[in-house]
Amino acid sequence: MQYDYLVVGSGLFGAVFAYEMKRRGKKVLVIDKREHIAGNIYTQSILGIHVHKYGAHIFHTSDKAIWDYMSRFAVFNHYVNSPVARYHDELYNLPFNMNTFSKMWGVVTPQQAKEEIARQIEELHIDEPKNLEEQALSLAGRDVYEKLVKGYTEKQWGRDCKELPAFIIKRLPLRFTYDNNYFNDPYQGIPVGGYTAMIEKMLDGIDVKCGVAYQEYIKSGPIGDNRLFVSHQGDTFQKVLYTGMIDEYFQYRLGHLEYRSLRFEQEEMPECDNYQGNAVVNYTDRETAYTRIIEHKHFEFGKQPGTVITREYPMEWKAGDEPYYPVNDEKNNVLFVAYKQLAEAEPGVLFGGRLGAYQYYDMDKVVAAALQMVEKEAAGGK
Repeated sequence: MQYDYLVVGSGLFGAVFAYEMKRRGKKVLVIDKREHIAGNIYTQSILGIHVHKYGAHIFHTSDKAIWDYMSRFAVFNHYVNSPVARYHDELYNLPFNMNTFSKMWGVVTPQQAKEEIARQIEELHIDEPKNLEEQALSLAGRDVYEKLVKGYTEKQWGRDCKELPAFIIKRLPLRFTYDNNYFNDPYQGIPVGGYTAMIEKMLDGIDVKCGVAYQEYIKSGPIGDNRLFVSHQGDTFQKVLYTGMIDEYFQYRLGHLEYRSLRFEQEEMPECDNYQGNAVVNYTDRETAYTRIIEHKHFEFGKQPGTVITREYPMEWKAGDEPYYPVNDEKNNVLFVAYKQLAEAEPGVLFGGRLGAYQYYDMDKVVAAALQMVEKEAAGGK
């Protein structure tokens, strides 16, 4: 079979690109090394609940054009992300707002909260923060840092906050209103029916092969006068969009980029209709090994008789693990620039998505980047 594009990865970036190219009359094949489509936003129905298999995903954006675009493929409910933080047996609202400060200090006005934070910061005498701990303390004071930042951050990164660079926390969202809405974006919600159904709609009419890894699928790429990619099955492709790890594509010839990974521990509770009363509860103490528990039914206001929860454990990434978060420190960013130079010189291959760009994207930014690549391709790659 002759194709214009081979899209490697059926996540959001790949699905948007494939849909747009098909709409422009191009013949597209999508492959994915997993046994399912949708990448990390894959949702699976368990006990009648759409379970986010790879962590919670809430679509949110301030860009109405992106919201309208995504609404072609799904009806979004009115879910508002309002996580709860649990520090031992104390519960606090996130993001840090007047409900948080009132519970922590007994204050009732924004001025009282600001004065308490200022008092704690002044006592610390931190002029130039040398690490993440000093940066967080200088932004929010000791109480917020100790109860809501320190333990959670150390679990996420796998090291002491004193060992982490200050730039990881550029700011802390301190809000002096009684508002538990985590995002400032005016548009947010969850696709009714789950994300998998949304991606299925994008890929409708497009050839898809799951359980297929690029490195095992492609027999040869463009060499000399041969401008086609050829698979072991004899399929040919004019171009490839690669949304996997950029260093893996080049067989780690310059070294490994670093990532943080996650382990998910899922538990089905057919006899429990409500485990924690909220979709997301963060565990901010250092002693609890997981960072949060997700109760999936609350994303869609479910009334099912049972429930499904997922405990999320951060992990050091090693080859073979799923990479979730790029470690965008100076060392890794320098290495990525070197890989990007290789990518720009690679004939017939486009690199995109969070792994191809070695950058953590919110979903709306993924969609915007994919559409931008489509427009560039439509203009002849210029």
